[in-house]
Amino acid sequence: MSIRRLPALMASILMVMGLTLAGPVRADTDQCAPPGINSASALPTNLAAAATGPGADKYTTPTVQPLDTVKLDSLGLGTPGVLTVGTLSDAPPSICINASGQFTGFDNELLRAVADKLGLKTNFVGTEFSGLLAQTAARRFDVASSSITTTDARRRTVGFTNGYDFGYFSLVVPTGSPITGFGKLAAGQRIGVVQGTVQEAYVVDTLHLEPVKFPDYATVYASLKTRQIDAWVAPSQQASGTVQPGDPAQIVENTFSLDNFVAWAVAKENRPLIDALNSGLDAVIADGTWARLYSDWVPRALPPGWKPGSKAAPLPQLPDFSAIAGAREKSPDKGPAAPKSTLSQLADSFLDWDLYKHAIPILFKTGLPNTVILTISASIIGLVLGMGLAVAGISRSRWLRWPARVYTDIFRGLPEVVIILLIGLGIGPVVGSLTGNNPYPLGIAALGLMAAAYIGEIFRSGIQSVEAGQLEASRALGFSYTASMRLVVIPQGVRRVLPALMNQFISLLKASSLVYFLGLVASQRELFQVGRDLNAQTGNLSPLVAAGLFYLLLTIPLTHLVNFVDNRLRRGRPPAEEDPVAAVEQEMI
Repeated sequence: MSIRRLPALMASILMVMGLTLAGPVRADTDQCAPPGINSASALPTNLAAAATGPGADKYTTPTVQPLDTVKLDSLGLGTPGVLTVGTLSDAPPSICINASGQFTGFDNELLRAVADKLGLKTNFVGTEFSGLLAQTAARRFDVASSSITTTDARRRTVGFTNGYDFGYFSLVVPTGSPITGFGKLAAGQRIGVVQGTVQEAYVVDTLHLEPVKFPDYATVYASLKTRQIDAWVAPSQQASGTVQPGDPAQIVENTFSLDNFVAWAVAKENRPLIDALNSGLDAVIADGTWARLYSDWVPRALPPGWKPGSKAAPLPQLPDFSAIAGAREKSPDKGPAAPKSTLSQLADSFLDWDLYKHAIPILFKTGLPNTVILTISASIIGLVLGMGLAVAGISRSRWLRWPARVYTDIFRGLPEVVIILLIGLGIGPVVGSLTGNNPYPLGIAALGLMAAAYIGEIFRSGIQSVEAGQLEASRALGFSYTASMRLVVIPQGVRRVLPALMNQFISLLKASSLVYFLGLVASQRELFQVGRDLNAQTGNLSPLVAAGLFYLLLTIPLTHLVNFVDNRLRRGRPPAEEDPVAAVEQEMI
């Protein structure tokens, strides 16, 4: 196949897929939409057995400062007049990205209402929970909004507002499991939790068990449905929003969150912003906004003795959720969903064509350009810096060899996520004025610096594989050492490592998904994160499969292209093609 035809072929494949599968998503697949008051739930079972109430609350403020006394210029915002919010995208109905590509959910809609009371705009940025509190403490975000349960351990890192919600834990198990409650959990069972959450602390510190840790809610629930784990200890609202009728899973028991309320996190030293958010929270409670959003998004009975806001905030006027839930349970047209066969479950999870129709245009419009930009930009940095490292690595001067070796050892030895977080949290605040606090350039730099360490070693091995006689022959012809390396040795070395270079570019392409740890707005998401967000939004794995297809469409042509170029360079032109030099010589004869 001709090189010139590969881009056209790739574009044709993507166009055909887009035209074939383009279409609207099913209306019932968006889990990141307010479920409404008809989905109300009563107090969770065994609540009294778990705890009689939140206990002594030493953190909720007695009152708040008047809203009209808040001075916006004293809030210490990264961008004046704008509340930059770090949030997640995969935990509906509390925090998620909806079908329109906007960050929403109860936590974020409530924060929008509070910001409106304060006269602030909001800018939501998606990131991973594992780095959220550290990024907030480093002032990358003004506020962290992610259904964060306050604990004493977390208060050592960040400060918290008053509570706007209170969490329960749900125990989710596969249908027919012998595990019927928290008391049935025992050593040797695979108990899933999301890493870094209070559910993990509950399993470890309270139940004294060793859990299986997952990076996000979608992955842990998928593992539960396929029975790779025995149980999932989850936030109640997350469990109730995820487990759908007909799923091979059920919520068997709930317990009270023993650690404290759910609040927004702020840098500890930024007390003016904490006080301002507390004032705004009391204001939206007083005017009924909190009750309206709570009833729309997470309609469930509050634990006895607890209310949101300061101790002086009025008690929200909520509907009788227990009565609504009871009436729904007694509805004559309500019945258990028919169980699905294993084959049907697999087909529903991976082959939902309506979701492919919805996912592919978004992947093509948002994910693909960002992935390509990240990969190409980082590759250019890696190639230039990698060549410099290779030349320095074979230099006779120790002042060049040693720094190159130290750099290579560090950037090849550290995990990619650690490097990205170190650059984002360490260099980000220093260059914030140059980047406009946009982590996208930092992500490209981090990927490029990591790639340079590997590419440098690839180049070095290729250069050193060239026979010493090549350098000696060029020097004998009058070339300088620099010219000999540039014109004779390095070109041969690069040609020999083309397959290894392409493998590194493919790895870099896939590593571009890690940039999301630094926090990106919705329009900056790459292929994997778009697929993951749609997976969380719909509870289905088909969007992730669609993202995987895009990766294949990028990597497979690249692999065949480099093989073609390598063969062409090793074998020369095909016999059918006329050699212009030979033609000139023939004419001279």
